[in-house]
Amino acid sequence: MEAKFWHEMWASGVVGFHQSKVNEYLTSYWSMLNLTNDETVLVPLCGKSLDMIWLAQQGHNVLGVELSSKALDAFISDNSLTARPYRDENFTGYELSSMKLLCGDFFNLNQAYTSDVNAIYDRAALVALPKALRQAYVSHLSRLLEKGTQVLLVTMEYDTSKLQGPPFSVAEEEVCALYHFAQSVEKLHEVSFQRKSVDAVEKVYLIQF
Repeated sequence: MEAKFWHEMWASGVVGFHQSKVNEYLTSYWSMLNLTNDETVLVPLCGKSLDMIWLAQQGHNVLGVELSSKALDAFISDNSLTARPYRDENFTGYELSSMKLLCGDFFNLNQAYTSDVNAIYDRAALVALPKALRQAYVSHLSRLLEKGTQVLLVTMEYDTSKLQGPPFSVAEEEVCALYHFAQSVEKLHEVSFQRKSVDAVEKVYLIQF
């Protein structure tokens, strides 16, 4: 989607993809990454997700990247957080004791920002991107991050002749193709549900670079 679409979405306040509580897949499956809980976790297209607070509470440092300044402003305000403004040549945003929240173009992220990242939590990034951008997104991650980096990925599948995204349908076959370079792509869970009266499936994957 074009940046204008997401800016208008956040400006309107109609953000149905935002969850009002911590994601159940995160709390259920994060332990399967077998982390020591002091790692840095990248949360791409983070919005104002409460999942970042949960990750910080586990002892992680969180690196969130988001296009909309309104989303990050709301995250700080809604959760009564104390943060320092952040600005460099690529991003604005906020710094907190256990978080850095970058506002700008995800594709401006480079290894100077991600050198300490050991894991990725992707609930709303891959499914927010149209097919033409998904390959670029995963390729960018593969260039940024070291072998051994783990990803907890949540996707959605549905009949695209009956429903359009975002969130977009990303088939299991596409996930495997996108992450062809990974050492492993393991499906942990899937569940069927109805999205706007259309049959859909959510799937959770554990991926190791």
